[in-house]
Amino acid sequence: MSPITHFLTGWMVANLAKLDRKDRAIMALACVVPDIDGLGIIPELLTRNSSHPLLWFTLYHHSLHTLAFALVVAVVSFALARQRWRTAWLALLSCHLHLLEDIAGSRGPDGYQWPIPYLAPFSSSAQLAWRGQWGLNSWPNVAITGVLLAITFWLAWRRGFSPLEMVSTRADAALITALRQRFPGFSG
Repeated sequence: MSPITHFLTGWMVANLAKLDRKDRAIMALACVVPDIDGLGIIPELLTRNSSHPLLWFTLYHHSLHTLAFALVVAVVSFALARQRWRTAWLALLSCHLHLLEDIAGSRGPDGYQWPIPYLAPFSSSAQLAWRGQWGLNSWPNVAITGVLLAITFWLAWRRGFSPLEMVSTRADAALITALRQRFPGFSG
């Protein structure tokens, strides 16, 4: 699934757990960070027509989609968070939700089903995949993202903060004001 879908998933988990602003940000990022290995697409695209192309995306995408990486994310979340244990456990959950979303809906346009090397680098025995995996740009992914976006707007309207708080409290306040003016009688 897309990084936007993963971000919204992490944000929703953070809101269900009633974390503070800093810990909500940690949680949202914890659900996206396994895709940092996808940045290999940049050097791969830049060097694809060279005599020595860098196949960093092709070879390494999903290499951080592992239990070991999820544990690292949980430890880092613990170190950075205010509500340490709650945030660490939820970060571990968010990483696993990311993996579940990818197993469900990350098939490439060429039909390749990205397996999740769950126990790597210690073992290659557990390659998680699902035969029914739908394409990255398929309607189920769009629908899931739409539902998560609607939940995010509802939570923002109800709780008084949105993901914008991560970058600008002023923009966040403006969005909340606009939502509440547009939907004044929404009973939630």
